[in-house]
Amino acid sequence: MKRSDNKSHCPINFSLETFGDTWSLLIIRDIVYFGKKTYGEFLESEEGISSNILASRLVHLERKGILVKEPHESDKRKEIYLLSEKGLDVIPILLEMAGWGAKYDPETDAPQNWIAIVNADRERMTGLIRETVQNGGSIFTGPNSVVSKLAIT
Repeated sequence: MKRSDNKSHCPINFSLETFGDTWSLLIIRDIVYFGKKTYGEFLESEEGISSNILASRLVHLERKGILVKEPHESDKRKEIYLLSEKGLDVIPILLEMAGWGAKYDPETDAPQNWIAIVNADRERMTGLIRETVQNGGSIFTGPNSVVSKLAIT
């Protein structure tokens, strides 16, 4: 009988062991919100992840089935990281965390009009974000971003 790597079968424990630390959710945030896909792009995030932690987190998320790694379209020396179906299912959690953080962080950088739009129709926005990310876009950046589809400034 194969031993589970999880300390228990509690769903909260499973989730915590899957994401492991702050960095995992920030990598997923960077994909969903800002369209980052490469190691170098993740490394440039303002939180300042170290290269060894980034490499470790990417491998961990790939092993857990949250990310898939593919060759870069135009530069075969690079790889891109995309959310798997399992990873796309994290989007509602990110939206909840962002809403909670925007509500309670007095110094939040979150655009309040964006938070209000998400809160007004969470189900529709979750679907739109999921579809956009699945098709290579993100919430805030790029020509096919969610904010450009909604004409939000």
